Amino acid sequence: MENNDLKLKLKNQIIEYLNLIDVEVDDLKDDAPLFGPDGDLGLDSIDSVELLVLLEREYKLKITDPKEGRKILEDINSMVSYIEDNVVSD
Repeated sequence: MENNDLKLKLKNQIIEYLNLIDVEVDDLKDDAPLFGPDGDLGLDSIDSVELLVLLEREYKLKITDPKEGRKILEDINSMVSYIEDNVVSD
């Protein structure tokens, strides 16, 4: 899957999994923080769990190390990089 296609798919999945009713795909910037005071979405720790569930269900990636999880969930780019590096293509 092309990088941009994966980003678009992931953004749609994030909106769906987190039930972000007022958020459009274009609102999710690739390098904008998903969490913290600089994040535009106002995500919290519960949302981080939901994103980890998304990665496990959709991409078969299980992340158990909290430090690794924080790094992976930093922004869209970091999530896409992790998926690309760890998902085995058929």
